[in-house]
Amino acid sequence: MDTLQKSSRPGPKGPVVLTIMDGVGIGKYVQGDAVRSALKPHLDWLKANALACQLKAHGKAVGLPSDADMGNSEVGHNAIGCGRVFDQGAMLVNAAIASGAMFRGEVWTKLIRNCREHNSTLHFIGLFSDGNVHSHLDHLKAMLGQAKKEGVRKARIHILLDGRDVGETSALDYVDPFEKFLAGLNADKSVDYCIASGGGRMTITMDRYNANWDMVKRGWDTHVRASGPQFKSAHEAIEAHRQAKPGVIDQDLPPFVIVRDGKPVGPIVDGDSVIFFNFRGDRAIEISRAFEDDDFNKFDHSPRPTGNPAAAGSTACPQSLRSRRCRRAGRPKVEYAGMMQYDGDLKIPKQYLVTPPAINRTMGELLSQAGIRQLAISETQKFGHVTYFFNGNRSGKFDEKLEEYVEIPSDRLPFEQRPWMKAAEITDYVMGAIRENKFPFIRLNYPNGDMVGHTGVYQATQIGVETVDLCLGRLMAAVKGAHGILVVSADHGNADDMFEHDEKTGKVKTDPACPALSGVTGKPRAKTSHSLNSVPCYIYDPAGTAGLTLSAASSKGLGISSLAATCLMLLGFVPPQDYDKSIIEMDNG
Repeated sequence: MDTLQKSSRPGPKGPVVLTIMDGVGIGKYVQGDAVRSALKPHLDWLKANALACQLKAHGKAVGLPSDADMGNSEVGHNAIGCGRVFDQGAMLVNAAIASGAMFRGEVWTKLIRNCREHNSTLHFIGLFSDGNVHSHLDHLKAMLGQAKKEGVRKARIHILLDGRDVGETSALDYVDPFEKFLAGLNADKSVDYCIASGGGRMTITMDRYNANWDMVKRGWDTHVRASGPQFKSAHEAIEAHRQAKPGVIDQDLPPFVIVRDGKPVGPIVDGDSVIFFNFRGDRAIEISRAFEDDDFNKFDHSPRPTGNPAAAGSTACPQSLRSRRCRRAGRPKVEYAGMMQYDGDLKIPKQYLVTPPAINRTMGELLSQAGIRQLAISETQKFGHVTYFFNGNRSGKFDEKLEEYVEIPSDRLPFEQRPWMKAAEITDYVMGAIRENKFPFIRLNYPNGDMVGHTGVYQATQIGVETVDLCLGRLMAAVKGAHGILVVSADHGNADDMFEHDEKTGKVKTDPACPALSGVTGKPRAKTSHSLNSVPCYIYDPAGTAGLTLSAASSKGLGISSLAATCLMLLGFVPPQDYDKSIIEMDNG
């Protein structure tokens, strides 16, 4: 195992504080840039007076297939904490499908064999878009095509509508072509493949960090029990929900169940196989636990509600399993697998189709080996990012005596209603830690720019950015008083690109006959997804003792993975040779 070597320059008297402004990028357009329009005197001062550069935070710079792929918080924190770029979820799955390795794997073979032996159903649950952040429809289509080749006669798809990583009301742009794709598979009458249930990603199933188990329960009721509003098709369901709730965006659509001849087409029952086809881990862990944990106690996860069997339609067991009790207190007996293992330390899920990247020698691990005390802190929504993802997809601490992880509980209400979130509480804790000076390295995440940005509410997002700026001012004062160094950057953009723009002309896409906003005639179409923009990096050394200058490489398109080597240098260490280049150079004193 590599160990860090001390450099000729010691670290500062106070801590090095790495501040990640989640979702705060450098916008391409004036209109729709809630970062640019926000009142942010501290960020403006840092841009004018601190060491400043731009870093790439999307595409190949964070291990994604192409520069057309937006970055996200998971791969972003992997890159920041690991100091190197690794092939990430989408690339790994693409390669496994292209080579056929996924379909030769033990888990795929086991799930397919289970369906054939029990004459049972193969279920797919996942985010239904080509956003390439949590999932991709091409992966689902490839698996369905392979399942047909291997003799699986019945498949059911449970779709989680996006509207966040893709257009906010684009659901039918994916559902309608997919229905034609399924019709092609079904044309020879040898298989019966169809959509069975669905709902918006922020309504059902895809909670994260144990923030709202009610979301997961609603998903369980919808997918497993087939309990909920009934429709003849996903298209009909989406249009009906939109009519009932005008202005609703896809991620917030209510759940629905598809019926045929008056009965749900796809409850999940004993003997079935289930694949959760998201490759990203954070919003896949809780539903995986519901399918796998023997001591699960977050909600009743029996196959169907007690006392109302009709609510879930028919849940008859396959012929070969009728000697067993189909309806019981526990979950249905299925073969469950994730696209990837979402938590390697906790082994969630136990079965998975594609092996995630094994990342070692992260910055946190190397600092622990060097005896450096570290603090990691955020609120619930991003706590896993400054711990699990920052540490290379590893749960727990490297050294209990040297590391402190602090989670500030997030509010459980829509982020646009409280865009300041828990930034003040995070700042209060960090300022206390700076004053105590027991942590040479502190890392924190302000989620506002990302979580409020995802709502599509411009004013709230602007307030979120202003909140972060206000907190940065407090951190700057504390760092100055402690003779420390502040590093400010981001994991990807979001708040910097809040309106949909025409790709060719750059003009804002608008809906007519609506009030003007931010100088645009008509109501701008809100953009809720991450941007493809670079992110800022500011290094504030108020004591001026480190002799810092920007490196020559800093102007050549470095990515956020360079933050690790930068922080190690500031702490008085020589970065490992295989780490991506530092943003700074230091004189030899």
